[in-house]
Amino acid sequence: MNAPSPPRSGCLYVIAAPSGAGKTSLVKAVLNRDPSLRVSISHTTRKPRENERDGEHYHFVSIDEFKRLVEAGEFLEHAQVFDNFYGTSRRGVDALLAAGHDVILEIDWQGARQVRSAQPDCRSIFILPPSRQSLEERLRNRRTDTEEVIQRRLRDSMVDMSHYAEFDQVVVNDDFESAVNQLLAIIRGGGGYEPGRPGLQSLLKELLG
Repeated sequence: MNAPSPPRSGCLYVIAAPSGAGKTSLVKAVLNRDPSLRVSISHTTRKPRENERDGEHYHFVSIDEFKRLVEAGEFLEHAQVFDNFYGTSRRGVDALLAAGHDVILEIDWQGARQVRSAQPDCRSIFILPPSRQSLEERLRNRRTDTEEVIQRRLRDSMVDMSHYAEFDQVVVNDDFESAVNQLLAIIRGGGGYEPGRPGLQSLLKELLG
């Protein structure tokens, strides 16, 4: 009798984007389409937004608790974004992968760089908006930030987007359903979304100006 095959280890997908590119909505739609996927719930020191629940959207912790976790080596990656800190639980991700689940991380480019260093076999995906105007409209439509914060997010988005080429694949969120399907295709082994593909450079020229 043949010995049973060892359980399949999951794959880690790192998804990053500038603020306002629609990353969270895209990931939520992908999870709804494929319930076998899991998303790693990050720790953060920022305050919960309306309708956000601890342990479901984020693990909300104090700055002192976050620093304790950093010193204990509990994070696979961590970064400061604006005035807040974010981190990904190393144990949480490892447990999901060991159980055979494909795992999605929603993080920024700084965190993605750390994850690629720690786990080179991960797949990284960057989400771009279709235009600067679209990015600004999405930030304003949230109605959660002051004008000062919106302007700072727009400035910082330029820095974020300049790191697109560090990622394995790039998806442009110009049509929501199309972007969801592209993400699912990547997760299911599809290609054709590389950063250097023809047609992407004109958009990047407009975005990075």
